[in-house]
Amino acid sequence: MKTIFLVDDSMTMLSSLKGILVNSGFKVDTAADGEQALAKLKSGFKPDMIITDINMPKMDGIALIREARKLLRFVPILALTTESQQAKRDEAKKSGASGWLVKPIGGGELINVIKQLLPGA
Repeated sequence: MKTIFLVDDSMTMLSSLKGILVNSGFKVDTAADGEQALAKLKSGFKPDMIITDINMPKMDGIALIREARKLLRFVPILALTTESQQAKRDEAKKSGASGWLVKPIGGGELINVIKQLLPGA
């Protein structure tokens, strides 16, 4: 069973995404912001994929992606945001994001993207 690490400061978003993923057979772990997520990763947690919001307090998604890449070189990281600006997408990609999802995202669409990026999902 693949583990997906969800990082978002919106409890509603975390709970909604977690429901979709758990129902699709994934194990899910969550963090409320980039700092909390990074602390978990530094303590040795190795998820199969990370899905992170971009706009969060304390440490935003771009900084988290940059730091996570130092620890997990090959783990797919999806940026999830309401932002559709190309500049933010480019910044996320430069930081090491594997892909980009715009909120709100439907369950089917989310699972399709995960299957494309996560072999064996």
